[in-house]
Amino acid sequence: MNNEETGRFRAALRRYAGAHGGACIRLKAVLFDMDGVMYNSMPYHTAAWHTVMERHGLHLSRGEAYLHEGRTGAATINIVYRRQNGKDAPQELIESIYAEKCGIFSSFPEPDAMPGAWELLQQLRAEGIVPVLVTGSGQKTMLKRILADYPGMFDSAHMVTAFDVKYGKPHPEPYLMGLVKAGGLQPNEAVVVENAPIGVEAGVAAGVFTIAVNTGPLEARVLREAGADYVLPSMPALCEAWKSLRQTMEEERCAR
Repeated sequence: MNNEETGRFRAALRRYAGAHGGACIRLKAVLFDMDGVMYNSMPYHTAAWHTVMERHGLHLSRGEAYLHEGRTGAATINIVYRRQNGKDAPQELIESIYAEKCGIFSSFPEPDAMPGAWELLQQLRAEGIVPVLVTGSGQKTMLKRILADYPGMFDSAHMVTAFDVKYGKPHPEPYLMGLVKAGGLQPNEAVVVENAPIGVEAGVAAGVFTIAVNTGPLEARVLREAGADYVLPSMPALCEAWKSLRQTMEEERCAR
């Protein structure tokens, strides 16, 4: 990071502290979204959502599907169904549509691990920082795969999925539960890494400093408007900047 970028990050940390009673970040864990952060899977998800919705006479474009990223499948279906029908979708229809969506997604080639993710996780482990997965996904194939693709980085005790929460993103519950699974941490003891506006909203609502990596087609301003404390263009950019980000966090911590 150059001096200008470091200055922007320092200003973001100070804004966060000002909004949270002067709390500086004492980093012990990083809470990661999965799709669009750990995997380049969102093009497949958006295609699957668009296809299954059209089958059922519901209209969800690929572009809108990006905006719903992070919600539970049931919530996404209900939003679209309610918009067209003025009432909630029947539970059996929700289950049917979501099962079809998962089947379509599984028919695509396996999505690639996101460049930069493995290298960043290695840095965190070397620093003694706990990585926690916080995803709205309930697709068991992906949840199993992440354990194999990122060996030694995640385990079931450090994963929050659609099966663990009553309220999905943008509600703060997933990230609040992530803090619990990280060891009962306070919000200023973690950082969220997200790529979706709804996920950003959830991280911010949980009181956690939220870094957005813009791995999809959205304009960076959309992530800032959702409340992201800091925006980077990609996971490789976050990985490359991590050492400088950590140094700046420590400087701000020690200055208080």
